[in-house]
Amino acid sequence: MLSLHVNQCQAMKNANLLHTYKLFFKGRLQLMKKTILITGCSSGIGYCVAKALHKQGYRVFATARRAESVEMLLIEGLESFQLNLMDSNSINFAFEEVMRRTNGELYALFNNGAFGLPGAVEDLHRDALRAQFETNVFGWQELTNLAIPVMRRQGYGRIIQNSSVLGFVSLPFRGAYNASKYAIEGLSDTLRLELRGSNIYVSLIEPGPISSQFRINAVKALEKYIDVNNSFHRDKYQGVLTRLNKAGPAVPFTLPPEAVLKRVIHALEAPRPQPRYYVTFPTYLFGILKRILSTRVLDVLLAKSGNNN
Repeated sequence: MLSLHVNQCQAMKNANLLHTYKLFFKGRLQLMKKTILITGCSSGIGYCVAKALHKQGYRVFATARRAESVEMLLIEGLESFQLNLMDSNSINFAFEEVMRRTNGELYALFNNGAFGLPGAVEDLHRDALRAQFETNVFGWQELTNLAIPVMRRQGYGRIIQNSSVLGFVSLPFRGAYNASKYAIEGLSDTLRLELRGSNIYVSLIEPGPISSQFRINAVKALEKYIDVNNSFHRDKYQGVLTRLNKAGPAVPFTLPPEAVLKRVIHALEAPRPQPRYYVTFPTYLFGILKRILSTRVLDVLLAKSGNNN
């Protein structure tokens, strides 16, 4: 009887020890995984990249602005919390949470959360431009500036910026979005030079049309910030709205978000990632045309393309 009791105690001790070891190795495995913080994961590119990298074994921190989006991501098995790019407190809280969960390590940052504000430049007031830049530029840079010291300390890192073909060519009625992406391109190019030799790589991804919720959010932004009825361009805005509200792909050569995922994976895993990654035919086309055509000739093509929506 005493022997049986001793054996039971030993079995319980072994079980507890095994459980402790499992927790320890689970924690060690999580620390060994490459970690990546992604913004704008509620849909489209961010959602696609977060899900795919999670399946590939990355430890993904998928953030979103809205609480309901975070809840969805949690249900799908991702680590998620809110991050509002227009709110410094939200940015700092989210980054501190990542640091707490990873013991101060971060392999990569994918700046992706953004929105497009359609509108003629002459219709853009200060508040409209400020809102566009708060999310698309200032929030990204604030988050990047938090990540860089961590990456410098650990001796490695990847910063991936989801820019756009509209970061190097301009189209009518995209002035605010164009300006925000041009700003990201300039900041990223400068940062890449400043980080030379640090083993921290900065890559720009420049998609053309990608299937996402982008147009739905653009309509909301236009309605909020642009006084269409009192605009000189009132009639043209009807064409803009027709394009934005069109079911399915609004323009030719639209690709699914997996096209961007492919470039993100290369930027994460290549020993020397590319400074720029083109995605979709329009990006390649305009990349070539910008190099070979004069500004005047390119303006004719871009004006026609933009005005035809």
